[in-house]
Amino acid sequence: MTYENLDAKLINALLGDGRASLRSLAEELDVSVTTVSNHLRDLEEDGVVEGYTPIVNYDALGYDVTAIIQLKVEGSKLPDITERLQEEKQMISVYEVTGDYDVIAVGKFRDTDGMNKQIKSLLTDADIRESNTSVVLNAVVENQQFELDIQEE
Repeated sequence: MTYENLDAKLINALLGDGRASLRSLAEELDVSVTTVSNHLRDLEEDGVVEGYTPIVNYDALGYDVTAIIQLKVEGSKLPDITERLQEEKQMISVYEVTGDYDVIAVGKFRDTDGMNKQIKSLLTDADIRESNTSVVLNAVVENQQFELDIQEE
């Protein structure tokens, strides 16, 4: 098994169970625990694996309103706006993008009143020239990760 294939198989195994023990990963991949440990350490050091976190179903916790907020921002103020959005705890994704808008942010809210309040607070910023907000009706796929392709040996 090549180094790259082992790394891909290790990543795929972790996507299946992020809490798997080194021993169970070694058994699944048919390598030693030391090999798994060394490869996992390298993947972490290289920033490929950035942590082990639970996948939280925010809908089940009452945050069942998802909003997609598109913003046109005064050019030089883009870093200030993205930093401000990043600091808002309910903004789960913030992107600088190409196209008609400069920023797209995705937020989770308990209700439309909470969403409205946060968006109106954001729009008081004079550096935001225009906004467009869409409320998600149905999340078909969310927070999806994908397995890596394994090269045939």
